[in-house]
Amino acid sequence: MTTPGFLPTHVVPPGGLPAWELPDPSRPTVALDALLPVQLLERRGDWGHALCANGWSAWVDARLLVAVPRDPPAAGADDARTADPRPLLARAEEALTRYRTEAEALAAGHRDGESFHDRTKGLRIGVVVDGESLWLFDAAHERWVYCDGTRLSAFAVGDAPRATPAAPRLPPATAPAPEATRVVAEPGPEPERDRTADRPPSGHRPADHGPRDHEPTRLVPPVTRDE
Repeated sequence: MTTPGFLPTHVVPPGGLPAWELPDPSRPTVALDALLPVQLLERRGDWGHALCANGWSAWVDARLLVAVPRDPPAAGADDARTADPRPLLARAEEALTRYRTEAEALAAGHRDGESFHDRTKGLRIGVVVDGESLWLFDAAHERWVYCDGTRLSAFAVGDAPRATPAAPRLPPATAPAPEATRVVAEPGPEPERDRTADRPPSGHRPADHGPRDHEPTRLVPPVTRDE
């Protein structure tokens, strides 16, 4: 029985689609059948709340849902570009051109390995062409899309769905420059004191400034025994 007012917005991809009770990978439920029409009710990041024709709903990876073609735009209206492959093709071409430019500079000796690594960091492209079929990697949404020459459709994803979009990949923070080396002279041996300067002049008796550490030496005459 079809739910009144049900209007499909997407179709489950041909391989079927895993489903969850809540937008939580630890709460799986019955998977959705291939090519099943669904209505996308809500979107939370990569998660999508999909309503089926019989009223049953579940959370799925919305990136993999195939959008149902819409009616042609009215006269004078802008064309919908959500499935237009040309912007993604242009970004892939720009990324490839940047990489080729840096690779040529590295081969010519104008770049070293470290600068080549820094200048190509963040570039991510993927293109497979087989006749009229084209597969492109959409780095902004972490997914592969299929193109038949006129429109794009999700093909596969590179990671699990998440509630918020993936944060942009930033280069690691630059480590602080090391402190300048300071040369510190090691202390040398203490110079030997000239103790002759401490001796009192000849015939001079030092004044008594208090108790000494030991008694002065006394000469004691030898003791004689009575025979």
